[in-house]
Amino acid sequence: MNRTVAELMRRNLLDVFNEPDLERRAAAIAEIYAEDVLWHEPDRVSRGREALARRAAELREETPGWVFQPDGPVSVVDDLGHLGFRFGPAGRPPVVTGRDIAHCKDGVIVELYTFVTP
Repeated sequence: MNRTVAELMRRNLLDVFNEPDLERRAAAIAEIYAEDVLWHEPDRVSRGREALARRAAELREETPGWVFQPDGPVSVVDDLGHLGFRFGPAGRPPVVTGRDIAHCKDGVIVELYTFVTP
């Protein structure tokens, strides 16, 4: 299935990083990322779906009850997508904001960059 860059950006945020259910998150990871995806965070780089899944699980464990929300619409230029996010306890103001920028190819994310603003 050939997904749009905008769809991939929304699913990255909501179906992976905001998903509490491990099986649903794993299914989304298998669908929207390349097998050898690179994910750049401010303090580390993860390579591959399994590493990305482990790190997503760590983030959920470190911040129980926190949720990601989109912060504005998805912006797309060619094969690059950008989506701002807010992150914090459910029903409360966000603790951090940031943005994800992804390089997409053949309907999957091949490289993801996460910028965080505390």
